[in-house]
Amino acid sequence: MHADVRRGVAWCSLLVLTQAFYIPGFSIKSYHDGETIPLFVNKVYSDTSELHFAYASLPFVCPPTGRIRAGGFIAGSSVSLNLGEILRGDRITVSDYELVMGNDEEVRYLCSKTIDRAGIRRTRELIKGGFFAEWIVDNLPGATSFQTTDKTRKYYAPGFKIGEERLEGEGRQPTYWLNNHVTVVMRYHVAPGRDGEKGKKVIVGFEIFPRSIEAGNRKKDGLPVDISNVKMGLELVPQWNSTGGVDETAEATLTIPYTYSVYFREEPNLEWQNRWDMYLQDDSANVHWLAIVNSLVIMALLTAVVAVVLTRTIWGDIRGYIEGGSDIKLRSHRPRTPRSPKRSSEKSGGLLDQLSDIEGFADLDSDSDPDDITGWKPIHGDVFRPPSHVELLAPLLGSGTQLLFMTVGLLVLSTFGILNPSFRGGYISVGIGLFIFAGLFSGYFSSRIYRTFHGHNWQKNVLVTASLVPGLLFATVFFLNLFVWMQASSNALPLGTLIALLSLWLFIQLPLVYIGGWYGYVVVGAYPSPIKPNVIPRQIPPQPWYTSGGIAGLVVTGVVPFLIIFVELLFVFRALWQDKSGFYYLFGFSTLSFFILFVVVVEVTVLSTYLHLVNENYDWQWHAFLTGASSAIWIFGALIWFFCMRLRIEGKVEGLLFFCYGGLMVGVYGLLMGTVGWVGAKGFVGRIYGAVKVD
Repeated sequence: MHADVRRGVAWCSLLVLTQAFYIPGFSIKSYHDGETIPLFVNKVYSDTSELHFAYASLPFVCPPTGRIRAGGFIAGSSVSLNLGEILRGDRITVSDYELVMGNDEEVRYLCSKTIDRAGIRRTRELIKGGFFAEWIVDNLPGATSFQTTDKTRKYYAPGFKIGEERLEGEGRQPTYWLNNHVTVVMRYHVAPGRDGEKGKKVIVGFEIFPRSIEAGNRKKDGLPVDISNVKMGLELVPQWNSTGGVDETAEATLTIPYTYSVYFREEPNLEWQNRWDMYLQDDSANVHWLAIVNSLVIMALLTAVVAVVLTRTIWGDIRGYIEGGSDIKLRSHRPRTPRSPKRSSEKSGGLLDQLSDIEGFADLDSDSDPDDITGWKPIHGDVFRPPSHVELLAPLLGSGTQLLFMTVGLLVLSTFGILNPSFRGGYISVGIGLFIFAGLFSGYFSSRIYRTFHGHNWQKNVLVTASLVPGLLFATVFFLNLFVWMQASSNALPLGTLIALLSLWLFIQLPLVYIGGWYGYVVVGAYPSPIKPNVIPRQIPPQPWYTSGGIAGLVVTGVVPFLIIFVELLFVFRALWQDKSGFYYLFGFSTLSFFILFVVVVEVTVLSTYLHLVNENYDWQWHAFLTGASSAIWIFGALIWFFCMRLRIEGKVEGLLFFCYGGLMVGVYGLLMGTVGWVGAKGFVGRIYGAVKVD
């Protein structure tokens, strides 16, 4: 009864956290009237491209003046970034835009930028690609404001368009218009506490409204004659020549005048701690809940099947051996172990613990030939035999535990709001930190498994564990970085960042793996095995298709886990590749889906392992690992479908980046779930054969 209550409370707590929340930060910056607010420019990005570009490096952007701005920043200087920001392509620099708290500016001149034909062509390409610009004020991304159709609610979409493509004329030829004027609306709220009593204010909203204004019809200071009555925009064509036509010479240029407007408006109903709510509004909660309910139903049905297998099939086999009238003896070269005292079912640790409590089961003894027995029991002397390619399986399982620690850590921190969109680059930075620290667990579990499999060169095993997965990840990133670098994208990692990643791997993670490996192999030792393997391996009989290790069996076993996460997977795909201006923050749903997936993968692997054993196939170790990872096949198929049906990615480099990084993601998932499946199968095999007492 008490256990049921505890489980109920745990489920309720988990459901309460399902939609998660975020901690907006611990440092509130307040401004007094007349104080200058720095504006930073970051990058441009598009939903149709995997490449980002630094905003300050674009050919049509005003060059920095180098003047000292608010907070001691120098215009054009780069801002220090964390590792996650660099890896996600951020390149934040100080701008020349002046925002003064409480001071409205109807229109203000910024600069005039002259670009050549190559610059015009490059700007057209970015506008055609649908690129958005990202600016930042007080850690808030500049946003385009939208209203719902019933005009009852406003929400933000980060970024603003750098220009517009129009189809004009009889031939519907595309023309390109650059947004060379922005209207900045700063939403503020009275600062909390004593700062508010002093008249200070905090920023709760940052809206940007871009506009294209013609280069002509301006005053001597570069400002439009009438900013409220502009009829023409700025088309990206070379300047008109003296004859009234477009200048077609190679030296033709275009001069772009830049202006901006600033307005401050009070937002009394939006407090500072809730300012990110405008970016995080999502109407998909009902879809997530429906997917969770369906997943729970699937998990319940699968749990019932596993329960039937354990209670009726395995237990029925044991009772059949005992009640069949023949005295059966399971021979082994292991010395006879004393019979353990009988335990009551009330003190039993579970269903599998009760197998050894069946009267007569503990000392099955006769001179009958054990080959007459069928099912899972005859292979007791081979089921704990070390698998093939131990030198590969142990490092993979060790790396899987490392990824498991990192994933659980990220989900927990995200669910409780510690990691959130306001912590720019936080997911990647913290994920790398957790992965490196988890090298201790990777070395520990890999070495213990390696010793259990009778491995002798534990230093080599530690080296492979520390190098296999991190080395593959680093090599892939380095290879792709060459293509990104040739595109002059901000996604290209600087040499210093590559050296930093290499140093973290070689000088921090590798020693941690070694320490964990030494402790696991030398100090703790191997995992205990209930039955010592026979000297001579038993011949494995011909196997049906579902236990032969073919791809067909893996495709079948991967269906159910894939269905568990399919809906949540689509939201993740959309956030990563389709809607880059949005934020994925429903980590409560992700955490619950991961928990259900964890249980389902274990249950599917246990069932598949049982089918292996009843067909007298004791080579279950690799099969269990691959069964746990089998849903990765379906995820990769979903990735291909998403690329073909949902995305509009153009270019060979963009396609290469999508499939390489997507393939890495699928591989990491497969390694993680393969480890989960293997651990579940090992526990299952150890418990059922641990109940068998053998001579």
